[in-house]
Amino acid sequence: MRAPYRYDYVGSFLRPAALKKARKDYEEGMLSAQALREVEDKCITDLVQKQKAAGYHFITDGEFRRTWWHMDFFWGLNGIEKATTKDGLHFHGETTRAESAKIVGKISGTNHPFVEDFKFVKQFEEEGVQVKQTIPAPTQLLAQLRLPEFASCNNAIYPNQEDLKNDIVKAYGEVINELYAAGCRNLQLDDCTWTLYADKNMWPTFQMSEEKLKAICEEGVELNNRVIAYRKDDMVINTHVCRGNFHSTYANVGPYDSIAPYLFAKEDVDAFYLEYDSERAGGFEPLKYVPDNKKVVLGLITSKTGELEDADAIIRRIHQAAQFHPLDKLYVSPQCGFASTEEGNILTEEQQWAKLALIKKIAQKVWKDC
Repeated sequence: MRAPYRYDYVGSFLRPAALKKARKDYEEGMLSAQALREVEDKCITDLVQKQKAAGYHFITDGEFRRTWWHMDFFWGLNGIEKATTKDGLHFHGETTRAESAKIVGKISGTNHPFVEDFKFVKQFEEEGVQVKQTIPAPTQLLAQLRLPEFASCNNAIYPNQEDLKNDIVKAYGEVINELYAAGCRNLQLDDCTWTLYADKNMWPTFQMSEEKLKAICEEGVELNNRVIAYRKDDMVINTHVCRGNFHSTYANVGPYDSIAPYLFAKEDVDAFYLEYDSERAGGFEPLKYVPDNKKVVLGLITSKTGELEDADAIIRRIHQAAQFHPLDKLYVSPQCGFASTEEGNILTEEQQWAKLALIKKIAQKVWKDC
């Protein structure tokens, strides 16, 4: 089975209260690492059963062992450590925890803890159900390491940017090879860098111009493609792109138009999971850049609120998208995960599962092969 399925999801789920308490107790020194992992194991086991009961064909660990969708992966690489910053990331009306990543040595990806995490979920595979592993894209790591707060220490270890990119590619290749050896056949690269640069409100911050945007996009495609080249023939690598997802808020606005000629046309992924739940994403026209043989997962259902969308309205939007990309290459999902960070979005678990039931219902109305 190759991701995506007609009805799908991005990967993260709301953390249960028991897991949140266990992590808090662990951070306060009241719970051992082993005891925390036992709680994680139980919560993930329960989540997988719920995913299967909902009729979904790909399972994830809900990112229950992570506090962030991306930072925990970065911290798991050799040569990178957790760092405290002066301020968090600014979302619309909210600010995240003040945490980042800094380079403390040459980067490599051997023995990444995510591989053992994958193995735990792998045991729950069965006929018609496979694990989907999510990790941040290499471009996301490069962007994180270029943030100014730790630029001096990062540049001290990597004064040459080409050396840094080469080691990022090698590290990701090592992780991909270890995941493959553990049985991973569906990998998803989560990537928010594209919409950051596409947001023209952010251009003054990055001193962006049309010429600089072109250079950044070309660099991003090249970096990601060098990593994607590590996949074996029976491994799928897809990507997810959104405009930020923290506590039901967003970071960026703006359509895909300026990045589509690079990301959609040139990145060597098998499928694109794309945020399309609000006007912030713009129209479907940029989908014309996606090659006809590639799949597009339309993130038409918001994971930020619990209110259910109108099924008929979503079906109309799917057919609108089909004017720019073949209907048989379209799929449907939430626009992002339900908890890209451990805080989670502002909706209940009951509403979370109602969203997924709606997505399945919509897909079964539109396509006969699900």
